[in-house]
Amino acid sequence: MVKLVYCCRRKPEMSLEEFQERWLSVHGPLVRRLRKQMPSMKRYVQSHLIPGDGSEVLRSSRGAAEPYDGITEVWFDALEDLGANTPEAVDASMQLLRDEAEFLDLPRCAVFVTQEHEIF
Repeated sequence: MVKLVYCCRRKPEMSLEEFQERWLSVHGPLVRRLRKQMPSMKRYVQSHLIPGDGSEVLRSSRGAAEPYDGITEVWFDALEDLGANTPEAVDASMQLLRDEAEFLDLPRCAVFVTQEHEIF
């Protein structure tokens, strides 16, 4: 199983609440609608930051950088599936990118592909 991981940061003018609402209520349904054009996507999950002392204690105890506002994970069966470039998949990818540009601070985000190794 291959996973695309997208570490998300919101545009600076958005509050965390505005960002999370936009991401969940607009972008999430868009991804769901476009899934038919991108059938190689097996699973899509948004994980939203829980702000507060718990996150801050974990961050500061490790000397870590500021947290992302959330992460998206998208599962694929194989690496080749990630690059599926049918005209429909390319169109869907472009629609998603245009929407992401509306609420994500793209230069401050990170995106990469991983292979899962389940430990327990």
